[in-house]
Amino acid sequence: MAYETLIVEVEDYVSLIRLNRPDALNALNSKLMKELSAALQAANRDDNVRVIVVTGSEKAFAAGADVREMSEKSFTDVYFDNLFGVESEIIARVRKPIIAAVSGYCLGGGCELAMLCDFIIAADTAKFGQPEINLGIVAGMGGTQRLTRFVGKSKSMDMHLTGRFMDAAEAERCGLVSRVFPAKDLMAEVMKIAQKIVEKSLLSSMAVKECVNRAQETSLAEGLLFERRMFHAMFATEDQKEGMAAFLEKRQPQFRDK
Repeated sequence: MAYETLIVEVEDYVSLIRLNRPDALNALNSKLMKELSAALQAANRDDNVRVIVVTGSEKAFAAGADVREMSEKSFTDVYFDNLFGVESEIIARVRKPIIAAVSGYCLGGGCELAMLCDFIIAADTAKFGQPEINLGIVAGMGGTQRLTRFVGKSKSMDMHLTGRFMDAAEAERCGLVSRVFPAKDLMAEVMKIAQKIVEKSLLSSMAVKECVNRAQETSLAEGLLFERRMFHAMFATEDQKEGMAAFLEKRQPQFRDK
């Protein structure tokens, strides 16, 4: 499928989805969000994809939602359209692992999109922020909710109320970002990480994603029960037999996603 706002490539079981609105610093407009949700759904269905990487340019992952598109809209416009709601829910339901590779500006909707992914790898040039307050609005794609879960109430309040930016070092330190690399090495390192995941059982990868997400969405007791039942369920798979046999035989496992 051809996209106007994305560049999509699939190689070695990795779908690389690059936001491509360079004149707008990859600002998220309705077309980009619709195309992105379609591309992620396609990758989720594709047997040749085991991991998804979402990235932007060196200058900007995404510098926010498209203010030019939003500025003349009314409450009834955005309420009836459920602006960004459907697309956010689609992205959150993708079952395969999604890595956000962030360089440069990752602000507002861009930061929220990165947090919708399963984890964030950042260049040392990355700048994160939720500056919606400067526009007289609040975050609308999960910023107040997900950022608070990542970094805690105090830092989230600071970010949202002042609109300040957080650099990559601070983002890693407070748990928003998993790892930081020099900008020139970012994509090479992200693809190495993606290949590590490619080598695993896709069944296990998807189960891990469900379990970790459950940790943010339920009580500890319910989360522990869900994890234990998922652990038990994996013993019904061929990949569990192969993984344990390979460990005992001191060889690399050959997973078949069965």
